[in-house]
Amino acid sequence: MTEFEVFTYRMLLAFVFGAAIGAERQWHQKMAGLRTNVLVSVGAACFVTFSDLSKGADPTRVAAQVVSGIGFLGAGVIMRDGFNVHGLNTAATLWCSAAVGSLAGAGHMVAGAVGSAVIVLANSLLRPAADLMNRHLRAPAEGEVHYSICVVAAEAEGAKLRTELLEQLAKAGIGLQALKSADTDAAGRVEITAAVVAQRRNDAALEAIVGQLSPASAGIGREMAGRGRGRAAGVNPNRPAREVLPSLARG
Repeated sequence: MTEFEVFTYRMLLAFVFGAAIGAERQWHQKMAGLRTNVLVSVGAACFVTFSDLSKGADPTRVAAQVVSGIGFLGAGVIMRDGFNVHGLNTAATLWCSAAVGSLAGAGHMVAGAVGSAVIVLANSLLRPAADLMNRHLRAPAEGEVHYSICVVAAEAEGAKLRTELLEQLAKAGIGLQALKSADTDAAGRVEITAAVVAQRRNDAALEAIVGQLSPASAGIGREMAGRGRGRAAGVNPNRPAREVLPSLARG
């Protein structure tokens, strides 16, 4: 076979292997789907084939650079949401696609086919197994819990209350996801809403935070709602709407 035929053959192999992996990702609507995995696989094959076509080049050194280079691409699909991290499986799949592409670029058809099959099976068969284990985890109350704190105050006190709220959340080790202010129907009043997340259910800490806000806002209604796994007094984790806790309502 000529060099052109060898190159074309290996690129087609990388395309097929990457498409097999990407189809499963696309089916489950992941961030890195069909095209991304195909491009990663073909790109890795191009680098390895280039080193093979270049006389005197060491394909293993090029493959090593592919392994480290794909890490930057994988880091782009990893997202942190509160205490949860998403995208690790997608990043690992991209890394595997690069490995399969490297095998195809080196001309190892059988090894590349086996690797692709194992990757697809791992993503397809282990997903329901992981979901089953998650549903039967012990101590469900230890999961991440989201809260919403709402304070209605005089417009002049808005900035001060926001600062106090941020300080109290930082002291309690509770993460802030969003902080919004909006005018109310009452003139001169502003509604401050904070979406926060705790690593585990901690209603007492949220009650303490609300109770320690500026005395200037005394007599103003405050709400706190929680949703997540487990139950606590005054909080219904299954209700999407906010629920006023009697112990937190004033005025």
